[in-house]
Amino acid sequence: MEILLRSSWQAVNIGDIAHTPAMLALIEKYLSNTKVTVWASEDITKEIIKMEHKRFPYVKFVTGDSTKKEVMDAINRADFFLHGSGPYLAGAKELNEFLKYSNKPYGVFGITYRDNPEENELLSGAQFVYFRDSISLKSAQNKGICAKVMKFGPDAAFATDLKNEEKAEIFLKDKQLKEKEFICCIPRLRFTPYWEIRNTPYDSSKDYYNQLKKEQDHIYLRKTIEKVIRKTGIKVLICPEDMTQIKLGKEELYDKLPENIKKNVVLRDTFWLTDEAVSIYKKSLGLFGNEMHSPIMCIGNDIPAVVCRWKEQTSKGYMWKDIGLSEWLYDTDEGIDINDLSENILKFVTNQNESQEKAKKANNLVKKYYSEIMKEIKMFFDFKI
Repeated sequence: MEILLRSSWQAVNIGDIAHTPAMLALIEKYLSNTKVTVWASEDITKEIIKMEHKRFPYVKFVTGDSTKKEVMDAINRADFFLHGSGPYLAGAKELNEFLKYSNKPYGVFGITYRDNPEENELLSGAQFVYFRDSISLKSAQNKGICAKVMKFGPDAAFATDLKNEEKAEIFLKDKQLKEKEFICCIPRLRFTPYWEIRNTPYDSSKDYYNQLKKEQDHIYLRKTIEKVIRKTGIKVLICPEDMTQIKLGKEELYDKLPENIKKNVVLRDTFWLTDEAVSIYKKSLGLFGNEMHSPIMCIGNDIPAVVCRWKEQTSKGYMWKDIGLSEWLYDTDEGIDINDLSENILKFVTNQNESQEKAKKANNLVKKYYSEIMKEIKMFFDFKI
């Protein structure tokens, strides 16, 4: 059997990169003897492919549309089209191309729902759709989406098992960070300013809104960094999930910290790939910040992680409630109690065993969902193909 996996949404964000190797890990574990071709976005780099081939050497990658022979060949070879985890049905264009040339089945694994007429029709035609947060599932049901199977299913990125110990060790040694003696913090703006890192038109309205909200969205991170360092002497690594956050981490976190606190703060000033990031997260005491997929990768490796969210990030953050981590989910729009947030992060340092057990419990629940979902998918494959 061969799956055509639409994934790898963009190369500037380690979370979007993680979706693909994570889904490949689940396929490897639960669907043995399955070949996979990844239909990736065109900005995928040779470096990313090399990283994923290190873990999955036999997986093929194609980019572009059906006018390219390698894409058409992949469509013809495939027994099934699988849409990987993402912010919505991001691969609708490619799914339509697949359906244009094939009457073979398709399914969707771990997305957030958005109400879009074309996507609604495609979702209803799927053999299965697993939504990565329960709010998405309910919204889709209320809109009349009628895929054969519709359930909650965690984002695939929890299954990320890439590693790059060599790079991690070099970085930690260079920055004098000792294993289990530091925590990680990630900033984020309401809208990613892609115009800063690639050939994308400047959006004045999004930039204005970012500037309007950026102090509100980062003061609680700074205050928590300061409080944790003052009380424990621990170190904090400010790091990026996407390329724009290198600059943001400096301007909104590091530069605004008191001088006597900065000596315990390391600012990551270069981008990294998912394998190195995961290896470093695993050596930390935990992570907190305004992003989603670094916390997902942490929990998937039994590392404590707090998510701070807002409405522009859709409903995906509520998956933390779905996996029993309500106490580690904060909503900026409702207002964040800095004392409560900092107390939770302090527990990562002072009650390490308790925090790690909580992370492990959530990860075990995710694994239980994965097991049930992949068994359902395997039963479908065994019956249909």
